[in-house]
Amino acid sequence: MSTSACGTPCGCREVVKSGGARSSARYAPLLSEGFAKCTSDPYVKFKIAGKEVFRSRTIYKSLNPLWEEKVSLLVDSLCEPLYVKVFDYDFGLQDDFMGSALLYLESLELTRTLDVTLDLKDPQHPGHNLGSLQLAVTLSPKEGDFREALTQLRRTWKRSSKLQHQSVRLSELHKKSQLWQGIVSISLIEGRHLAPMDANGLSDPYVKFRLGHQKYKSKTMTKTLNPQWREQFDFHLYDEQGGIVDITVWDRDTRKKDDFIGRCQVDLSMLSKEHTHKLELPLEEGEGTLVLLVTLTASAAVSISDMSVNFLDDPHERHNILKRYSLLRSFYNLKDVGMVQVKVIRAEGLMAADVNGKSDPFCVVELSNDRLQTHTVYKNLNPEWNKVFTFNVKDIHSVLEVTVYDEDRDRSADFLGKVAIPLLKIRNGERKPYGLKNKTLTGPTKGVIYLETDVIFSLVKAGLRTLTPIEQKYIEEEPRVSKQLLQQNFHRVKRCIMVLITAGSYVNSCFEWECPRRSLCAFLLFLLVVWNFQLYMVPLALLLLLIWNYVRTAAGRDARQGDVQQEMEDMLGDEDEEFDKDDKDSERKGFMDKLYAIQDVFISVQNALDGVASYGERIKNTFSWTVPFLSFLAIVVLSLATVLVYFIPLRYIVLAWGVNKFTRKLRDPYSIDNNELLDFLSRVPSDVQVVQYQEVKPDPGQSPNKRKKNNPG
Repeated sequence: MSTSACGTPCGCREVVKSGGARSSARYAPLLSEGFAKCTSDPYVKFKIAGKEVFRSRTIYKSLNPLWEEKVSLLVDSLCEPLYVKVFDYDFGLQDDFMGSALLYLESLELTRTLDVTLDLKDPQHPGHNLGSLQLAVTLSPKEGDFREALTQLRRTWKRSSKLQHQSVRLSELHKKSQLWQGIVSISLIEGRHLAPMDANGLSDPYVKFRLGHQKYKSKTMTKTLNPQWREQFDFHLYDEQGGIVDITVWDRDTRKKDDFIGRCQVDLSMLSKEHTHKLELPLEEGEGTLVLLVTLTASAAVSISDMSVNFLDDPHERHNILKRYSLLRSFYNLKDVGMVQVKVIRAEGLMAADVNGKSDPFCVVELSNDRLQTHTVYKNLNPEWNKVFTFNVKDIHSVLEVTVYDEDRDRSADFLGKVAIPLLKIRNGERKPYGLKNKTLTGPTKGVIYLETDVIFSLVKAGLRTLTPIEQKYIEEEPRVSKQLLQQNFHRVKRCIMVLITAGSYVNSCFEWECPRRSLCAFLLFLLVVWNFQLYMVPLALLLLLIWNYVRTAAGRDARQGDVQQEMEDMLGDEDEEFDKDDKDSERKGFMDKLYAIQDVFISVQNALDGVASYGERIKNTFSWTVPFLSFLAIVVLSLATVLVYFIPLRYIVLAWGVNKFTRKLRDPYSIDNNELLDFLSRVPSDVQVVQYQEVKPDPGQSPNKRKKNNPG
């Protein structure tokens, strides 16, 4: 037996028996991802000298997990501590960090089993208690030669790998854990008398909500101690008994970490269902009060089933659903716009993500904030899932996203490909292949996925929902600094400004009589319109412009849209390369963490340019019939506006508008403010989204059947 540099014997064998974990009496939700939520799916990683040597199985829905696993690890040097990290498993997402601890092997005694309790900590928040982990550890000298130890180690890995595969497979229990039992609607109204955190005696407060693995972050209200948020969002309720909504209030700081203002909780099990509760919650560990409206409702139809169990194939069931969304029931339950059924059949020609040239693919299907997952097909590049997913549609302008991942035992799932399908583009009952795209949906990647989709919805409900605020996605990537993205947004704004400059030049050319016939026609039209001008002519002119563009689009004469899309594809392709480059650079260098202030300025400029360009492109796409449903809706609204303005004097219309605005808060103190025009434009895709939602034609050469025909031998 050799001796290491620190004088302790090498080549020892350490037996670790993983017992359980217990959460502390007090914990800090949202400061870290510790045992600080209603439920978790924890697992443990063990590392020595930076290398992962064992990973436990996942215990679902528990804050006090009991593993009862035993593993033997080879230790080269007792100078290297055993690093223990606990994670919360989130399917299809980055697993949440729940705490870590170090076990110093030098403190152990040979051949003696010790019960060890490790207190879990977060290095970024060392003062917070995240629970504890209980181990039974035995340190014993290595017996036999190296081959025997290696064989034992391989058997241990094989056993742990088998356990991990069993825990991740989509069993019936796992499938049930995906399906929610109800909806929790939360309206964040206001805050009162919050604690001042800035030198000016004010704060820039925002609120974080968490229910299980679901998170929501409100917008930031600047320089106020009595913020008015007026935001509404929904959480899924997975537990019939309810759950605990953890709420924390923070003060936004640009040059340092955000300040903690206070916290509170909502016990959903204490609230009655189908009733709106007004809650005034005092903040713990701080000052002030939050005002919320919370409503618990039963879940609408959401399901996972096999291909053999498909209720839309039943004529009686389909008739009932069509009746449910018929014109006669248009004003019943306005939030229930429709339903969509997705059949995830199979994929072909996927990328090989593992070293053995295979992948372990599974599919995540998302509609807004609803997400469901298939089972994993192991060691296969042409998997067959044959699963049917059913979602309720709350907004017909939502986009169905289907993402294929490779399950990886040692880390979070690897991305294989993605498709995005706007619900309004779905053709019912059509089974078709979709070419997979990259993460940013700007270019193709390897593989094809076969889907069959059906969507049934109410036209009236869909139109009314268009004029209300759009639902925000809870899980979104953090904005990043990118020179290419900044340049792209600048060019988009420049293109919108150039349209205005071109229009101004055209008008000026009429004044300069560069083309006498055109100037004469413009002069006569000007005299005719001004002399007979009435206010109803404004919506009428917009209506005529929509109809004119529809005729041009139907006749195939408008080629400008294709040129714009091609230009946008080129720009996004360059941006995607920059995205990959930035990702690689960020892994090698951490200097951006030291430049928070500059980063915030760049991100603000990027977002401002993106917002200006997006609204300009959305107005253009409304009139160019990019989404026919929205353009038809605009025709209906403009026709009604023309009739109203023609028959009703302007003073009465302005009077009605002003009375409604001034008395709205008196009539409904907790109403959510909105702008119908901006809500409508938020549903119209920008040029970037138009490119992202375009289908990629699958390469027939990727099909296994095609390859077999070409290579019969």
